Amino acid sequence: MHDVVTALTSVRARIGELERRYRREPGSVGLLAVSKTKPPAAVRAAIAAGQQAFGENHLQDAMTKVEALAGQGVSWHFIGAVQSNKTRPIATHFDWVHSIEREKIASRLSAQRPTDQRPLDVCIEVNVSGEESKSGVQPAEVETLARLICELPALRLRGLMAIPRPAADFESQRIPFRLLREILDDLNSKGLELDTLSMGMTGDLEAAIAEGATMVRVGTAIFGPR
Repeated sequence: MHDVVTALTSVRARIGELERRYRREPGSVGLLAVSKTKPPAAVRAAIAAGQQAFGENHLQDAMTKVEALAGQGVSWHFIGAVQSNKTRPIATHFDWVHSIEREKIASRLSAQRPTDQRPLDVCIEVNVSGEESKSGVQPAEVETLARLICELPALRLRGLMAIPRPAADFESQRIPFRLLREILDDLNSKGLELDTLSMGMTGDLEAAIAEGATMVRVGTAIFGPR
């Protein structure tokens, strides 16, 4: 069986090493363990090792774990495409949504967030590589959507998320992450006060941290191949 605890320890050490290398504040890069397709037992092992934030992108698979691990103090992050007919359970059972790309989805999540829960933390997904087949808002449209989200009472806009086109070398990996950081910096210069750059996965972790990631989404390096 894959040793989740050992793998998680290794990933944390790697993040710490990269924080030092790129002169980031210690602990400034959060780890989101992407547990999609993995069973509750694997998540439970990670929880026992101190991991509390988990990412899922398929609602039905996620709900099995959300229900099985209720009361464990877990923070659930939805990182996949949000369909209109799935907004209510996402608004009810998740703490974060990283993949907002339409006003309609944002409005539904806000309207369906239970009134006894704190506002749902959200990120706008940005198409930083210009791929027609890729989800996300075009860079020029981010500010408009951001301002609309800021008016929704049950959402709290935290920042931006991106999944760039795979790149072969380190410097090429940095380019789209730099663009995302520059967009966030521009929004903050206009008074939006965002604090989250959700970017970087197992294969491009270093480039993302070098360019300012505050949350990296790591699955394979923690839970093993899918």
